[in-house]
Amino acid sequence: MRSRFLIFLLLSAVFVNAGSCFEITAFCPDTWLSGEGDEYFVISGTGNGEKLLITDNEGSVRFPDGSYLSGSTVVAREAVAYYSVYGKNPDYEIIPTDKSVPDMIRIGNFRMANKADELVLLDDGRKIQEVVWPGAVISGEGRVHILSDGEWDLRVYYEGQSSFEPETFFDTAVTAFVSPDCSYEVLKSLISSSCESIRLNVYELTKSGIAYELSERSSAGVDVKVLLEGSPVGGVSDSEYAAVNVVQNSGGEVRMMLTENKGSHAPYRYDHAKYLVSDGESVLVASENFGETGFPQTGCNGNRGWGIVINDAGVSDYFDGVFAYDFSGGWSGSPGEDSGRFDETDSSGYYGGYNSVFTPQRFDGVTVTPVISPDTSYLIQDMISGAEESVDIEQAYIKNWSSGENPYLEEAIDAARRGASVRIILDSYYYNVDGDDDNDEMAAYINSVADAESLNLQARLARTGSGMPVKVHNKGVIVDSEKVLISSVNWNENSPQMNREAGIIAEGSGIAGYYGDVFSHDWEFAGGVGITPGKSSSDFFSPGSPGIAEMLFQKQNVALLLVALLVVLYAVRKRG
Repeated sequence: MRSRFLIFLLLSAVFVNAGSCFEITAFCPDTWLSGEGDEYFVISGTGNGEKLLITDNEGSVRFPDGSYLSGSTVVAREAVAYYSVYGKNPDYEIIPTDKSVPDMIRIGNFRMANKADELVLLDDGRKIQEVVWPGAVISGEGRVHILSDGEWDLRVYYEGQSSFEPETFFDTAVTAFVSPDCSYEVLKSLISSSCESIRLNVYELTKSGIAYELSERSSAGVDVKVLLEGSPVGGVSDSEYAAVNVVQNSGGEVRMMLTENKGSHAPYRYDHAKYLVSDGESVLVASENFGETGFPQTGCNGNRGWGIVINDAGVSDYFDGVFAYDFSGGWSGSPGEDSGRFDETDSSGYYGGYNSVFTPQRFDGVTVTPVISPDTSYLIQDMISGAEESVDIEQAYIKNWSSGENPYLEEAIDAARRGASVRIILDSYYYNVDGDDDNDEMAAYINSVADAESLNLQARLARTGSGMPVKVHNKGVIVDSEKVLISSVNWNENSPQMNREAGIIAEGSGIAGYYGDVFSHDWEFAGGVGITPGKSSSDFFSPGSPGIAEMLFQKQNVALLLVALLVVLYAVRKRG
């Protein structure tokens, strides 16, 4: 361990004098803004700062005489530019742009270069720290470099992203629910009971019923604020523009997280979270968007998804903080003007009726931990790595990462190697099985690993349609029948690292058993083949039908027969 630490110091060129109480703990040299007026560095430590000097060996800056630093001190190039991105002023600025922000004292031309430069911190003339790039960090546009536990960039971090820490809340009262069975009735009840405030952050809001519920509350004097993704896949729909107008016309405030907004760049690839905070007392977290398939009317079909309502002021305050951060950032802007029009066909018009199997259920004394991506998405891996007996996973899809293996999936496979029983359900909707590298191939890979290593590990494709949910849109995990994850985090490379996502890990009081029953129901009917457009998976298989590997083998045989037939036809034609 000692040699590893010394090697790290040599490679990164970071030197710290144990006698100093100050160090550089963050910096951002290559920002999204043109001109990079918002570039900054952070000095952490408490004490007299007037003897500190920061240099890049071309110029330097120091704090004004009499400066006393406490905690983390942010020094930006220009306060006005920094404020436009972060919604707050730095503690000091280098170039005078705001009279309310103290100026650093400049000597020479101090400016951090994007690709290659260094920052050197001196205290009373003694070098106490030096960070060099490339070397200590990998530079990139928008990248923020953070020192944690003596190492730089333990997490990929981009300009504007938050850094919420994990918190656990005990003895909470929760209501568990699932889609399509009972999701809308729970959401509608929560909205209609709100008396003071509603804070909604969701990837897409397209259901007219939800929009009108929000509008009614806003008209009644409730402070309604809504944050949506400004560039969802496929663009903002007419139904969403209609929902925006309904909420705004009643006095509610709607913003969208925009990729570019008056010079500010979105800190996330997508705002993909799905949560609602009511009156600062209750918070709903779900895997589903606020549309017809995510929250269908009772008796109408829709997606398989999980949701939870936590009645706890502490948890609500946590999510209020996340919402306030994202809603107030410079990337949050007006949705623009578009009248829009609702598609008034409810989900039964597209996907038929549905006989609900599960109803909402209340649990008391539940321990909950919020999961916020990318800030604390590592908690999902930690949860799986702690499994001793079982892991049940229901996901819309699982994708390989650019580095090769999916670390979330590998954590689950490692749990099986430790002796845990691992079951995985993947969606079988046509766009998740039609390609050459999607859910059916992933399921086959998982089962091949299980066969090769004799593991208690199995993957199945969900049965959908014809009495079952339309598709699996869930992102849920159950560990040891005790802990359950309800979240919006997909198992791809982007979601846990670059998206804003939200989830809850709930534990105790039998809460995991509720979702375990739902999982077992879906597992019982799951099989080994997907669906094609216009057909449900029930057209192709029933429980006990051939497994995934066998189905893939059959598909390969069909392909070989077709090739053989073409060869014969070619030979006959040539002879003729």
